[in-house]
Formats: sequence, C-alpha cells, structure tokens
Amino acid sequence: MSNSGSVSTSSSSESTESDRSKDRQLGGEGTSSGVVTSGMPMEVVREVREDPPEELEESNWSAKGDYGWAAADVRDQSSLFRWFRLLNSWLNCTPVIFKGVSGDIVSVERVSAIDWVCHGQEGATEKFFYMYMCHFSQLHVRLPLDDFTMGVLRALNVAPTQLHPNSWAYLQAFRILCQSLYLEPTPYAFLYFYYTRPRRPATWLSLISRPSISRLDAFSQSFKHFKDGYFKVVVKEGGKAYFLNADGSAKFPFSWTNNPSRYKDMGMDELSAGDKEVVETLLKFVDKLPTKGLVRVYNSVHPIIDIEGHMAQSGKKNLALFQTLRKEMAAKAKVAGKTNVPNLQESVVEVHVHGGTKRKAELPPRPEKGKDVKKVRAALLGTGSASGVGSANGEKGPEAGLIELPEISVRKDISITLPDTIVNSIDNMDAEHIEGSEGG
Repeated sequence: MSNSGSVSTSSSSESTESDRSKDRQLGGEGTSSGVVTSGMPMEVVREVREDPPEELEESNWSAKGDYGWAAADVRDQSSLFRWFRLLNSWLNCTPVIFKGVSGDIVSVERVSAIDWVCHGQEGATEKFFYMYMCHFSQLHVRLPLDDFTMGVLRALNVAPTQLHPNSWAYLQAFRILCQSLYLEPTPYAFLYFYYTRPRRPATWLSLISRPSISRLDAFSQSFKHFKDGYFKVVVKEGGKAYFLNADGSAKFPFSWTNNPSRYKDMGMDELSAGDKEVVETLLKFVDKLPTKGLVRVYNSVHPIIDIEGHMAQSGKKNLALFQTLRKEMAAKAKVAGKTNVPNLQESVVEVHVHGGTKRKAELPPRPEKGKDVKKVRAALLGTGSASGVGSANGEKGPEAGLIELPEISVRKDISITLPDTIVNSIDNMDAEHIEGSEGG
C-alpha cells in the first residue's frame, strides 16, 4: 500500500474473517458489538485508535488552485473518507470488487483534507480515480468497470464521480435489462434514450430522459447524501490491463473534465446495426420500467424471477412482453451462436454466509413446473483467500458436505407491501449480517 490511508481489497467481492483481521491491524485495535438497526441486529466494528497526526496536519495544507471551472458546491465538498478508520470500517461490510477477480487490481485509499472530487492527477505517483460510496452500496457497481460502462463514460467525457448517481442507476438498469434479453448493452444504444445539458461552471452531469422514448423511470426523485462519500481508487500493477490501454492512457476519464459531451435527439441513422437492434427491442415496451427494481436485481440470487416480479408490478403488459421477447431473443441468440451474452439464468450462484465461508446454490429448472417451485442444493466451500473463489491462481477451494434444503414454493398471488425505509435498509445490508441475525 502506498500510505497509511490505503486498504487493499480482498481477493473476491466478499471479505473473509481473515481479511477483516488484517484490516483491523491496519487501522489499529478495534472492538465489535451488536447493535440494532431498523429492528435487525447488525455487527458494527468500532475503531478506537487515535486520529493519526498526518491526517490532522493536512488541515493546514494549502488548497489546490486552478479549479475555477468547477462549480462552488463541487469544490467546497470535503469527504468523510479523509479519515482512514471510516473507510476501513465501511470496506469491512461493502464489496467493491467483482467476485472471481483479484483484489490486488486496485488499492482503495482515503483522501486528504484538501482533495476535492474534481481534482486531477497532479502530484500522484500512481494513476487513480474517485468513486462514491453509493456506487457500491446502493447501485451495486463493482470493479473493474466493464466495457459498456467505460464506453459510456468516454462518450460523455466524464469521470465516474462526475456522472450523477441517478444517471448511474439508469446505466445499471439498462445493462441488466439488456442481458436478460440476450442483448449486448452498448454505449450509444443506451445514450439514444437520453440527452445531456452540460452546465458551466462544471457540476454533476445528469442524463435527461427523452420524452416518449425513454423506457426507464427515475431511480430517485432526489438522490441525496452522496457528495461527501468519495474516496480514491488507485490502479495497481495487476489492474493496469483493466483500466489502462496498451499505451498507458486511461480507458475512461479518470478526472473531472470541464467539457462533458452534449447529446440531444440522437437519430436512428446514427446507430450501428447492433445498436439499432437493442433500441428497437426496448422500444417495444409501452409502460415505464422500474429502474430501482432492476438495480436491486444485482443483489439477487435468481435474477430472472426478480425481474419478472418487478415487471409485473409495473404492468401486466410489460411482464407478458418481457417473457415473449426473452423466448424470441433466446432462440435468436442460439441460432446466431452467441455464447458471450449473459442471460442471467446461471444455475450456480454464490451468496454470503456468516463466518466468512461461501455457499454455492444450484437452482435447476424443473421441467413442466415453470418457475414457481425451485429446489436449492447448497455446498459449503472452504474458507481462506488462497483457496477461495477469485484467488490469484483462479482455483476453487475444496467442497465440503452437501446439504439438502427443503423445497421452496413461491406463490405469485400474494402481495406484500413494506415501507420504503424498511426495504432500503434490508437492501443495503451486507448479506452476512442477515445470516448472522438468523443464527442468533
């Protein structure tokens, strides 16, 4: 790590107890205690070390200049993560790396007292970019960013934190909707549904839905409390292939720009054949699709079932059309021999379990039974980053005994309504906290 304020991410998206032990050693001695949030017990790591002198001394440093092109509310916003102990505690319960990818590709680091989210790379010995806490905890973004996401950032000429979180939600929902329909999400197919209105001085760029064309509703009418949650993501040697081109240049803007791209009323004639297929397929939907519901699917054990549930809530026409399109597109993809388009119907998924272990659950479809009944078979995997999924050598750990779980029946004719505060509280919890509360 480059300094005392950096944290190496674990070898997979799910931290093990050994990883947490290392993190606590980095941050000083810590204690754990159980608290209750929204009626649910959660484990909280409390750091008790003193604030290090170097973090306190930074308050006396001179502010960086030449950023008058950025709006005052961008330049005046400091980060909560100037304190290492806060960043360390947050990383203990929030994955930032895709499962199966080594955590050595980046180092997550705190910011100094004079670092603004719009600052560039001046004085840095390693290339880095900023990310917001909400990208991972609410929008389920994971690193490394895929080609689709980096392509959108390039097309808009903005850094990750320069794109407003509501617009990130559109991007996340668009991707998973395309994947569920055997479509390859592309930057220009996505941008066809929006236009931009960059402002001077530069502030967060929002994607504005094109009337009668956009098919996704807003994730939030007012996305609040995100501006002070930024931190550094430093690209390490093992991550250069993910984030840098062969010539060393960044695959997307790492720093804020003063000239984001302006888009308005993109025409079909500006799209490639592949882009047109995506756009024409999604334009078949009549009712608005639920962005928040689609984003929540990233945290789902069985995505397709959840997508259909959200479709049903937004209108029966959407559900019927989704099911029809999915069958048509699946047959088309099979004929075309497309094997690189995810369909979100994987038979094996990984979920958190308490104690740092991982569980593998098979969800085999039952012929003639539809999707109302699923049998889950779970096998516990060995612990430890060296043998776990996503280790450096890519080998999986040894499987332990097989556990047969009871059959689960799901009735679709039951409607349960919970307040948004409860739903959001549950959605934003780390799954292992839920497992821990069930175990007493």
